Amino acid sequence: ARLLTGARWRLAAADVAALWRRAGELSSPEKSDTPELVVERVEQAGLIDAIDEPGAADRYSEEGYRRIRRIGWELAALRRRLDQSLPELVADVERTMLLDVESLARPGSAGRAHLDAFAEVVTDYAETAPTATLLSFVDYLNTAAHAEDGLTPGEVEVVPDRVQVLTVHSSKGLEWEVVAVPHLVHEVFPGRRRSSSWLRTATSLPAALRGDAEDLPELRIAEGYDRKEVQEGLELHEAGFVEREQAEERRLCYVALTRSEHALIVSGHWWNESSSRAKGPSEFLTEIADVLRETGVGQLADWAPEPGADDENPLVSDSRKARWPVDPLADRRTGVQTGVELVSEAMSTVETSEEDEDDPDGWLTDTDVLLEEWARKDDHVKRVPLPSRLTVSQLVTLADDSARLASDLRRPLPAEPNSFARRGTEFHGWLERRFGGDQLIEIDDLPGAADFDEAPDADFEELRAAFEESEWAEKVPEAVEISFSADVEGITLRGRMDAVFRHADGSWEVVDWKTGSVPPESRLPALAVQLAAYRMAWAALKNVPVEQVRAAFHYVRANHTIRPADLLDAEGLRRLLRDIPEA
Repeated sequence: ARLLTGARWRLAAADVAALWRRAGELSSPEKSDTPELVVERVEQAGLIDAIDEPGAADRYSEEGYRRIRRIGWELAALRRRLDQSLPELVADVERTMLLDVESLARPGSAGRAHLDAFAEVVTDYAETAPTATLLSFVDYLNTAAHAEDGLTPGEVEVVPDRVQVLTVHSSKGLEWEVVAVPHLVHEVFPGRRRSSSWLRTATSLPAALRGDAEDLPELRIAEGYDRKEVQEGLELHEAGFVEREQAEERRLCYVALTRSEHALIVSGHWWNESSSRAKGPSEFLTEIADVLRETGVGQLADWAPEPGADDENPLVSDSRKARWPVDPLADRRTGVQTGVELVSEAMSTVETSEEDEDDPDGWLTDTDVLLEEWARKDDHVKRVPLPSRLTVSQLVTLADDSARLASDLRRPLPAEPNSFARRGTEFHGWLERRFGGDQLIEIDDLPGAADFDEAPDADFEELRAAFEESEWAEKVPEAVEISFSADVEGITLRGRMDAVFRHADGSWEVVDWKTGSVPPESRLPALAVQLAAYRMAWAALKNVPVEQVRAAFHYVRANHTIRPADLLDAEGLRRLLRDIPEA
């Protein structure tokens, strides 16, 4: 129903009601139907069936019937293409329903954030379950909605010139100048207590079997307990879950209240638009009000008195008028309609050629255009906005092959298992232990992933022996495996430096170990972007001029160190991110 009444189709209430009546007709049993068939038809029939078989046109408005038929044709076309892979099918649905066009109405990457996040979920699901079907994926989504509070939403970016409405969970890690937190109301935030433990829900996994068992209350029942002691143990276990839920809600409230840079507004209410009884402030809002009264830190703007027991909800009688379905163009409709008419009028005055007369419906022209588009499909410019965070490896890819980075960002796929990369990782781990480092390596920052090429049958002992013969074997690094993040042109770069050495003259040298083969000279400018980022990061960490920091690649197997002479400075890195070549 939400699709039918949304901005695109905008079916009127009378047409939606007629569709429901048609769905009822389709589910109504005929006299000859068996009881089993009656039950099946009642369970299965719905609006979708009525859209496929809407019945006589005179039961709908003229425009409503036309839109219903168009919806039916679109859905039928999608059903004919169900043999596609899940990622292709979802992308097809996105195009057919014009979701991609709607997302372009918002500048930058914000419009596609949630669509891209959903596409990643689809891709991950299809890869982990190669025989997955559309029905199994829908079941997976339903399970995620009921058991996991839904899928992880797309990443939200703070936009200073607009109002952003989002959940508290989505706001984690972000800040705005002004933040408003409404609905601090009894049984709303914190919410009404749900069935809090597995003891009351047969489908819930016992606490001891869950992956987060260490963080959950422990059921303390020992052998030999009598019935009363068992009951007390169960009640304590249940109470532990209640306390845990309350603590989670309080932490969530803390997140909401700390998103503000300058101004914070919190509010509650006694009445909502439909409640029959007054709700009132939650314990969170009451505590905040008490702090304001005691400290005078903020301003308690208004605190309405509690309604009387016989008071009625004043909002129920406060009638409002609104047009439905809502016109998405609103006040702009007149201007848009005028533009459409002007274009149509101009097109009608264009003289038709003899060629047009041979193709009155434009089929030949459309075919030629489609064939030309297909022939040029690999030549057109693709624009993919850069995310707010990049790894140094992605920065190298941007400098080396921006089209590949655009493809990776648009449809990220996991890297194929690579025994050579694992060998590089093993060698880096050995070097860290050799130099006395004890930091843990995050899986996203595993070294060796950006190596240009690995020799076939790479032998670990051979790598170790080659390193012991190098100039670096007798040197002691100042630090190893140094994680960093730096802001460049509004984008956060993050990475991990393999090792940093200090020379006798007080200068520094950042070294990146490479276990692959030495790359051709033509690729060095792009690869050197990695060293430029490391050099800038170390200079910032030590608060020294960037001129006092050098950087090098050391190719272990070849015992060959490359020190690029013209590394990009901070302005060069900014220019790289600002002047991205078209891909």
